[in-house]
Amino acid sequence: MKRVITYGTFDMLHYGHINLLRRAKELGDYLVVAVSTDEFNKNSKNKYCYFSYEERKKMVEAIRYVDLVIPEENWDQKREDIKKYQIDTFVMGDDWKGKFDFLEDICKVVYLPRTPDISTTKIKSDLNSED
Repeated sequence: MKRVITYGTFDMLHYGHINLLRRAKELGDYLVVAVSTDEFNKNSKNKYCYFSYEERKKMVEAIRYVDLVIPEENWDQKREDIKKYQIDTFVMGDDWKGKFDFLEDICKVVYLPRTPDISTTKIKSDLNSED
């Protein structure tokens, strides 16, 4: 069984997220998704989410491509997660290209193209411009 992992905040879930998860799942048989916790987003990413970690986790769990959701609590847990969940392929959007190449000694690293014209940042910006 080929196992795949990806990481993200997944706030304001949209079709770009779904496309990423679908394409990630196509690379293996079992998809693990690490969803950033509220504390990690606030303290390390300086990001505040509309939905809480528990709400975001439930939404991601409801997506048919996803087999397991785990918390992302810090930047450095990726190597541990890869070993713990016996991951074959690490997947991220290509906006992270090159940032996780250091994991290539323990798994394949793939950067998938982002879905054009959609992002949580764009959605928030569009909503703010309507005010």
